[in-house]
Amino acid sequence: MTRQNNTLGIWLMVATALVFAMQDGLSRHLAGEYNVFMIIMIRYWFFASFVIVVAARQAGGIRQAAATQQPLLQMFRGVLLALEVCVMVSAFVLLGLVESHAVFAVYPLLIAALSGPVLGEKVGWRRWGAIGIGFTGVIIILQPGFGVFQPAALLALLAALMFALYGLLTRYAARKDSAAVSFFWTGTTGAVTMTLIGIWFWEPMLPGDWLWMALLCMTSAFSHFLLIRAYEVAEASAVQPFAYLQLPFAAGLGVLVFSETVRTNVLIGSGVVVAAGLFTLWRARVKAG
Repeated sequence: MTRQNNTLGIWLMVATALVFAMQDGLSRHLAGEYNVFMIIMIRYWFFASFVIVVAARQAGGIRQAAATQQPLLQMFRGVLLALEVCVMVSAFVLLGLVESHAVFAVYPLLIAALSGPVLGEKVGWRRWGAIGIGFTGVIIILQPGFGVFQPAALLALLAALMFALYGLLTRYAARKDSAAVSFFWTGTTGAVTMTLIGIWFWEPMLPGDWLWMALLCMTSAFSHFLLIRAYEVAEASAVQPFAYLQLPFAAGLGVLVFSETVRTNVLIGSGVVVAAGLFTLWRARVKAG
C-alpha cells in the first residue's frame, strides 16, 4: 500500500470510531427507554438487510456470499457477536459510556492473550508484559476493594472477552472463508438469533423514538461500511491503532449528552490500557515485518 492509501485509511478509521461512538450513544439512549433485546433485534434486522443487499451486488450474489466451508463456526461467530452487543449495551445503561468503554478497551490485550490457545500463535514475553500492564490498568479503573466497585463493570469486561473471542474466531474463519462470507454470516445469523430472543420483549415505541431507532440503524450500517473501506485501502497495522479513538469519542458523548463524569482512576487506568494495547499492536507489526 502507498502512503496516500494509508493516510486515507487512517481518516476512514477515525470516521469509523466516531460513527461507532454515535451508535453507542444512540444504543444507550434507546436501551434506557426500551428493552435491550428489542432494540438490538431491530438494529440487526436493518444490519442483515444491509448485508444481504451488499452480497446481492457482488459477483456470485447471495449464493457466493453464503458459501462457507465451516457453517457451524460461522453461525457461532454470529451468535456470539449478537450476544456481545446485548451485554455491552446493557453495560452502557447500567455503567455509562465512559466507564464501559474504559474497561472494554482491554479487548485487544485479550486477543493477544488468547491468540496462543485459540490460533496456536506464539506470544512473546514483551506482549505478555504489555498484557499484564494492561490488566493493571483495568484494576485501576475497577478499584476493587475501595468501596466504589460497581458489579456492572463486569458486564463491560465480559463484553470485551466475548468480542476478543469473536475477533479470534473471525481470524480463524479467514483461513478458509473470505471476508465477504464472514460478513454475510455475521449479519444474517445475528438477526436470526436476536429475533428468537427479542420478539418476546416487544413493546410499543413512541413515534419520536422511531426516528432515533432509524438513526441507530443507519449509523450501524454506515460504521461497518467505513470499517470495510478502511481495511480495503490501507494496511490493517497502520489503521488499527486509531480504532482506540472510539474511547475518547464515546467518553465525550457520555459527558456532554448523558452528564457522566470521568473519575481520575478511570482516566489513568484507561490510559494504561490503551498504551499497553498500542504496544501489542506495534509488536505485532514488528513481528509481521
